Amino acid sequence: MAANAPGRHRRQGVTSRDLMAMFPDAPTAERWFEDVAWGETGRYCPRCASTDTKERPTRKPMPYWCRDCRAYFSVRTGTPMERSKIPFHDWAVAIYLQATSLKGVSSMRLHRELGITQKSAWFLAHRIREAYEEQGAFGDAEMDEAYFGGKERNKHEAKKLNAGRGTVGKTAIVGVRERASGNVHAEVATSVAQPALHGIAEDRTKENATVYTDDARAYQGVNRRHEVVRHSAGEYVRGNAHTNGIESFWATLKRAHIGVFHKLSPKHLHRYANEFAGRNNIRDLDTIDQMRHMVACMVGKRLTYKALKAPHPEGLSSHARALALGR
Repeated sequence: MAANAPGRHRRQGVTSRDLMAMFPDAPTAERWFEDVAWGETGRYCPRCASTDTKERPTRKPMPYWCRDCRAYFSVRTGTPMERSKIPFHDWAVAIYLQATSLKGVSSMRLHRELGITQKSAWFLAHRIREAYEEQGAFGDAEMDEAYFGGKERNKHEAKKLNAGRGTVGKTAIVGVRERASGNVHAEVATSVAQPALHGIAEDRTKENATVYTDDARAYQGVNRRHEVVRHSAGEYVRGNAHTNGIESFWATLKRAHIGVFHKLSPKHLHRYANEFAGRNNIRDLDTIDQMRHMVACMVGKRLTYKALKAPHPEGLSSHARALALGR
């Protein structure tokens, strides 16, 4: 069994030596990206989807030309890699590290591994986070929320809210985990009041699904078959009623928060939630298939530095954005 297959003994991993042999230089890596992104359909223009294309002999300013929309393009066009000067083999290594690091990989590690600036590594990591695929509606599922942010007592006096303890000053992530597949959807919410949680539950589960939650009052009356485990009374499992699966997901994310990223800003928290949910959802694939999946999901998901630096609420999930805008 190859390395980098933690927790899933049937998975086929990829060793560091294998990775270097697969991607010895940028042209080899570029061909791999093209094979994955364009697949069996062959080369096509990312702007107009035309297959009437030709390769430029000099490959400048880009390797391909579309005869229909009369524009140059490459496999980077229309993906998070667009206009990136980072070589393809460095992108492949970064994707590998993201796929195989269960608690994530920091921009400082990418900076050291790839020999690029920390700022470039930070932008690179966020662009890769765009690649994880959105999930559809789940069957029977567990639902819970977790809070991220510094403790009030540890903050500088000027930054303390002086509004209480517990979740004060923290940002909520709401998670839904399907029982059958173990897949997770996680999104940042500006509110954990009843309308917000009911909306997420009803959007993220099928009408005939059972939703398992703790006994928080905000879940009462949700428009789904609903089973409750009474955490407030010291009850954690009652038959099929428990939230242990989604709490295991929170444990991984919180360990990453403490041990890898140290600080997850509210502005970008949704991107980290998307990364950890996405990596969880492809956990059963072989490592190379995880990488292929992430590259295939990059198509059509360009992320510019301007958009990444844009203020709230543009970066929030649809539910959180609607709440922030008062809708």
